[in-house]
Amino acid sequence: MKEYKKETAKVDLLTPEQYRVTQENGTEAPGSGKYLGNHEPGIYVDIVSGEPLFASTEKFESGCGWPSFTRPIDGAFINELNDTTHGMARTEVRSSHGDSHLGHVFRDGPQDRGGLRYCINSASLRFIHMDDMQGEGYADYIGQLDIADADN
Repeated sequence: MKEYKKETAKVDLLTPEQYRVTQENGTEAPGSGKYLGNHEPGIYVDIVSGEPLFASTEKFESGCGWPSFTRPIDGAFINELNDTTHGMARTEVRSSHGDSHLGHVFRDGPQDRGGLRYCINSASLRFIHMDDMQGEGYADYIGQLDIADADN
């Protein structure tokens, strides 16, 4: 298995918005993320560590203003933490190896797909198109892209 870790060199290459979101627990403005309307087949990986986070087949239109997914590719790559900032009780989602702030998970997702909505900042992600997954070392995850089952 590929090794994923937070690398200072990659953090140094982040845009100010990517840094604010991933390293300072920020949130991009609703409707502003570059992956909100992306319907291409592929996977979304942590912008810092490269660990695979979400498959395009788990993405759905929630209307919340951020990309939404029903589940992660592998729960081992996601940490869920209690977040009581801003006077709310929420569950923060962070990448396991990169320790990047990704967004939050809520229990208002599609009931027929598990009921969860992973509300994720585009600024924390890098999209890898299905056609590029093998060349970028993500061939093991191509099987999760059964496009016939996609709901986007």
